[in-house]
Amino acid sequence: MCGIVGYVGEKNATPIIIDGLQRLEYRGYDSAGVAVFQEGEIRLRRDVGKLNNLRTRLAADPITGGIGIGHTRWATHGVPAEHNAHPHISMDGEFVVVHNGIVENYLELRDELQAEGVEFKSETDTEVIVQLVARFAANGAQGDLTEATRKAVSYLRGAHAIVVMSKRQPDRLVAVRIGNAGGVALGLGDGENFIASDIPAILEQTRKMIFLETRQMATVWADHVDVQTLDGKTLHPEIHDVAWDPVSAAKGEYKHFMQKEIFEQARSITDTIRGRVDFEHETVILGDLDLTPQQAQDIQRIVTVACGTSYYSGLVGKFYIENLARVNVEVDYGSEYRYRNPILNDKTAVLAITQSGETVDTLAAMEEARDKGAQLWSIVNAIGSQAMRIADGYITMNAGPEIGVASTKAFTSSIVDQYLLALYLGQQRGTLPEALRRQHVHDLARLPDLVGRVLDRSAEVEALAHKLYQYTDFLYLGRGINYPIALEGALKLKEISYIHAEGYPAGEMKHGPIALIDEHMPVLAIALKDSVYDKMISQIEQAKARGGIVIAIATEGDTFIGTKADHVLYIPQAPEMLTPILAVIPLQLLAYSVAVARGADVDQPRNLAKSVTVE
Repeated sequence: MCGIVGYVGEKNATPIIIDGLQRLEYRGYDSAGVAVFQEGEIRLRRDVGKLNNLRTRLAADPITGGIGIGHTRWATHGVPAEHNAHPHISMDGEFVVVHNGIVENYLELRDELQAEGVEFKSETDTEVIVQLVARFAANGAQGDLTEATRKAVSYLRGAHAIVVMSKRQPDRLVAVRIGNAGGVALGLGDGENFIASDIPAILEQTRKMIFLETRQMATVWADHVDVQTLDGKTLHPEIHDVAWDPVSAAKGEYKHFMQKEIFEQARSITDTIRGRVDFEHETVILGDLDLTPQQAQDIQRIVTVACGTSYYSGLVGKFYIENLARVNVEVDYGSEYRYRNPILNDKTAVLAITQSGETVDTLAAMEEARDKGAQLWSIVNAIGSQAMRIADGYITMNAGPEIGVASTKAFTSSIVDQYLLALYLGQQRGTLPEALRRQHVHDLARLPDLVGRVLDRSAEVEALAHKLYQYTDFLYLGRGINYPIALEGALKLKEISYIHAEGYPAGEMKHGPIALIDEHMPVLAIALKDSVYDKMISQIEQAKARGGIVIAIATEGDTFIGTKADHVLYIPQAPEMLTPILAVIPLQLLAYSVAVARGADVDQPRNLAKSVTVE
């Protein structure tokens, strides 16, 4: 949840950057920093905690100049501390960088640079970027900031938003976007230009903006902007005239909040991982849960309570926790839980999942658990909400504001949080072998980039939606860990398009729903190359034998499934435990595109509210 702001022009950059960071502070507040070019040097000010701490430092020790970059941080690598705060400066003091994302291969890059004599001042992955820029500026790029940055980012794995400044060329900033770890908006002014990770940061400065797409970079001067691909091809991007209305502005280049929130998922997943994984030691840290090994071992049962989309998230989490932590997990509807006098004690942990933290049914389930002596945990998105306050321990989703009524990024963030919880419990309980834990941590580092690759295929989903939007009944099928994703996919379609859709475990199809299948009922099957692939192929064949139109969510490279299904939407090959997070995204996009094609109110569907605060 990091915020980035950059400025180049004739004004003092510092107050402009700090004001922009203030508007993005919800994206990260464990530390903040600003770097400004002043009197031939890069001047750096950083502080731990909220932005006001940095304001106080700047008031006592100001910096002034016409070009600068700033950042608010939510930690991934390295504890919240001044030396880990952005911006990060190169060993030679000539380059400085701010960054959103996770450098998946930072350990090998760090080792390589240290072997060349580079001394690192932080534990972050970000510092390898600025040290690479310095390396290439000295070797091959002839000091040119754009070329040095282009060469440096070619070495990075993962999804990133990066802004670099140099004292060698103090008249420009270079911004790069790779994947979907964070947006990059370029604000165009009169004799001044701006960079931000989100529109509100610079909206008071300009309405004219360019949005970088993945694998694009921009060199930004005060009087002009040059946008290129990472391969060096010059581009002429569209200039958007953003409305002053804060609601419209928050949508940016998107038509609806739901669309924006779907496309924010690489970043929101990165943000929920931040600070929870020590990638150097490959361990999980959940400071707001903070269980000793004995406390973790004492837990005999976990009961997850949630409603709607969060309930389906809990079903995925059950697979994670039971497999990795070897604790029995039950998943209950919050709206029903308290009506059956549940059996609970102090060896039971009740985990509430709620985006708003104010869902009345989930809160009532938590109260029932508290009365019966259970431990209370919560996974919430809204900081300071009741579900967070009354819990004994909590995990925040860090997804940022979710405006669309139909949940998307909060769903995937809560799944990742349960993955982290499962790894943490397995780590603390001693049920997770070290080699397996390390592999799962490595997989998590790859996840934002995998999500970005799914989002890159959104046009295929939109094209399919135009072939399907007039149907009135859909059946969604999944097995194993992806059965809950079938439920969630069906829920999304019915919520926003008002089409009747049902999700089923694929093995249950022949126990009733198969009677409904004919040429008028599309059947969406999640048929990935996993442990239940052959069984899903069998379900597809049964649906086809009855005239059903089959849409398959499949693994890239699986050509065989194209001979069985009528339409195929592919996701990247990934470890099986990550597939629910990837598989749900085409279903979100399909529901969105179908609803748009039908003319529905996507962000505010009829009869629904974002937070259900009445029973």
